[in-house]
Amino acid sequence: MTDLFEKLKMEAGPLAKYSHLPDDYFFFPKLEGEIGPHMTFNGRPVLNWSLNNYLGLANHPEVRKADAEAAARFGLGHPMGARMMSGNSVHHIELEKQLAAFIGKEDVMLLNYGYQGVVSVIDALVDRKDVIVYDAESHACIIDGVRLHMGKRFVYAHNDMGSLEKQLQRATRLANETGGGILVITEGVFGMSGRQGDLKGVVELKKKYNFRLFVDDAHGFGTMGKTGAGTGEEQGVQEGIDLYFSTFAKSMASIGAFIGGDARVIKYLRYSVRSQIYAKSLPMPLVIGALKRLELLRTQPMLREKLWQIVNAMQNGLRERGFNIGQTSSPVTPVLFKGGVGEAANMAMDLRENFNIFCSVVIYPVVPKDVIMFRIIPTAAHSLEDVERTLNAFSALKSKLDSGFYRNEELVAVTRPR
Repeated sequence: MTDLFEKLKMEAGPLAKYSHLPDDYFFFPKLEGEIGPHMTFNGRPVLNWSLNNYLGLANHPEVRKADAEAAARFGLGHPMGARMMSGNSVHHIELEKQLAAFIGKEDVMLLNYGYQGVVSVIDALVDRKDVIVYDAESHACIIDGVRLHMGKRFVYAHNDMGSLEKQLQRATRLANETGGGILVITEGVFGMSGRQGDLKGVVELKKKYNFRLFVDDAHGFGTMGKTGAGTGEEQGVQEGIDLYFSTFAKSMASIGAFIGGDARVIKYLRYSVRSQIYAKSLPMPLVIGALKRLELLRTQPMLREKLWQIVNAMQNGLRERGFNIGQTSSPVTPVLFKGGVGEAANMAMDLRENFNIFCSVVIYPVVPKDVIMFRIIPTAAHSLEDVERTLNAFSALKSKLDSGFYRNEELVAVTRPR
C-alpha cells in the first residue's frame, strides 16, 4: 500500500510539470483593473486579448446598473436553497422563458455553471444501455461527462462526417442489441481552433440514423447567426439540434448557463440533473443581470456588428501578413507558430514585457508538441487601433522566431511591482 498523497506529485499532471515557472505569470495570471481591452498585468498596462467578453457587456453601463441594483435589492444570498425546494423565483422562470424564445426551443432550464451543467446533463440523459458518439476535440466538460457514462462510447475524428457515420453504424448495432439509444455530442464553435462544428452535416445524418443531438455552443451563442442565437442559426439547422447548451460566461459576460430543448425533455432534466437538485439556486443578481444582458443581446445588434468588425480586421490582417490562423470561422482567433515550450515562454514574455500585449499562449498537451498557439479573443470593446498595434507586434515576434532569437536569448526577467 502507498500513501495516497505520495502519488500526487506535481510531475504527474501534463500541465503541472511547468509549475517551476513563476506563479501568476504564465499560469494563474492576475489581470487587474476594469474589465476590458486595457488592463494591468504584472504592474504595467497591457492591451488584453484574453477575455471571453465578446460583446463587451462586462462593463456596459446598463449591465453594471442592473447588476448593482439587483445586488442592493436582493443581496447575493437570495434565493436560499436548491431550485426544486426553495430557490425558485419569477425571475428565474422569466429568464428561462425569454431564453427559450430567443433560441427557438420549447423550454429552457437554467444551470449554475457551464462545466458542471454539461457534465450533469450528460449523466442524466444516458444509462448503461445507451451509446454516446462525440467529436474528438470536444471540450473538457464533454469529455468528463462522457467519462461518467457507464455504457459504450465512440469518438469520431474532428468534424469528419465520414468518421461520424462509421461510429454511428457501430453505435446503431450496439444500441439494437442493448435496447438503448444514441446521443451525439459536438460543439457549435470549438474554443481553441475557432472552427465551427459541422452541425449541418450532423443533422443531415439524422435522415439515415436514429440519434439525438446535443450541441455545446458556448462560443457561438451571442456571436453567431443573424440574431446571435448561435451556430445552429448560422448554419440553418437550429431545429435539428435536440439539446442546445450555452454558458453565460462568454457573450453574456457573467456566471451561469442554460440548456434548451423539447418541453418534455427539459422537464425530465429538471427532476434529474443532480448538480441542480443538490445545489443552491443561481443567485438573484446573476439572474436579473442575465435578463438585462439578454435584452441587450437581442435589441442592440450593433454590438455584434462591432465584434465582427474587429474580428474581420484582425483575421484578415493576420492572413495578409502570412500568419497561420487555421480554419477559424468564428471570433476565436488562433495564431499558430512552430516551436517548443522554451520558445513559447520567451515569445509570451516578449509580447507582455516589451510590447505590453497580454495574449494567452497555448502549449502541449493542448496542442501538438511542436506547435505554439496564441489565442486572440476579439471583442466589441476593442478598437481598430488595438488591432493594428497587435498585428505589428506579431509581425515582430515572427521575425524574431524565424531568426532563431527565441532559442538563444533569455529575454526578460519576470519582475513584480513592489
